Amino acid sequence: MLSKRIIACLDVREGNLAKSVKFVDTKDIGDPVAKAKEYYLDGLDELVMYDITASSDKRNIMLDVVEKVAEQIFIPFSVGGGIRSVEDANKLLWSGAEKINLNSAAVQRPELISECTFAIGSQNIVLSMDIKKVEVNRDFPSGYEVVINGGRTPVGIDALFWALKGEELGAGELVINSIDADGTREGYEINLTRMIAEAVSIPVIASGGAGKPEHLLEVLTEGKADAALIASMVHFGDYTVSGLKAWLDERGVRVRKTW
Repeated sequence: MLSKRIIACLDVREGNLAKSVKFVDTKDIGDPVAKAKEYYLDGLDELVMYDITASSDKRNIMLDVVEKVAEQIFIPFSVGGGIRSVEDANKLLWSGAEKINLNSAAVQRPELISECTFAIGSQNIVLSMDIKKVEVNRDFPSGYEVVINGGRTPVGIDALFWALKGEELGAGELVINSIDADGTREGYEINLTRMIAEAVSIPVIASGGAGKPEHLLEVLTEGKADAALIASMVHFGDYTVSGLKAWLDERGVRVRKTW
């Protein structure tokens, strides 16, 4: 059995570390480079960084921030925001990223997933999905809809359909980010995560809602996630990466020991 991964998420806006609740009320909270180094030294398994306004502003990701973060860490580093082409993906790899997160542009042009997969390999392609709960109906049989542009634009696509399509097109991993849970610190969207994890054969990363260690335990066991994304609970100093991993290990969750 593979170890479960703990992944810290850095949302970056205009070069600053930012945090929002349900994708609104975004505030700058610090330096992403310093936080990346802090979490790496504390035993983080992987880091993901999103330029959260690149897509909505219709601009390219800030490569200088990617380069500065990459210089500080020696763990898998995944980057997303404003990636519209294989050229964009390659620029991120040259800047120090190991994995590329596709989101809005892939929804608008799904063949982007297969193009990037062909160019740099499926193991380096992550499909990030921002998802909002809706009423179950013919259009949304799963009860969840995909939203793009930083949570601003619903696109009328069922979340489970898009997860399966993303896997078919070559994505190597999925990030399942619940907009309803994002930043609330009240727990992951377990039903959503489990539904998609049971439907696909690629790793699923749960995102949105982590507030205490019990939430990680729940999503990594009941939610069947392969990895848990964390943000607020470490950004604000309530918990440490090493402390969370030790707590999970004590409860029988297999993690990579770094403490």
